[in-house]
Amino acid sequence: MRFAVAKQQGLSEELVSQIDADYQLSALDHRQKLAVAFADHFLGATGPVPPSLDEALAAEFTSEQLGELAVGMSLFHGFSKLMIALGCEPEQMDTTELPTPDVRRAP
Repeated sequence: MRFAVAKQQGLSEELVSQIDADYQLSALDHRQKLAVAFADHFLGATGPVPPSLDEALAAEFTSEQLGELAVGMSLFHGFSKLMIALGCEPEQMDTTELPTPDVRRAP
């Protein structure tokens, strides 16, 4: 699944293909590698984020951006577990582009 704004901001399938076990050695930029490191730690459920990663994340992302990353991962991870538990996990899934949700803030 890809949000349209991510693609508009440069997300390509070539970049996505670099998100694997060796992502630290990939051509992903520093910010992208930090986001993947956060995702690895978050989804691995290994306890609190280590201080070194926490400091690096705080230097690169706002608290709102980190919250958005965490909520997004929670939702996608939870729904994937639900699909598996219900026996609905497809053998193959096409990449789907979704319009980015329009967040309107109160004045």
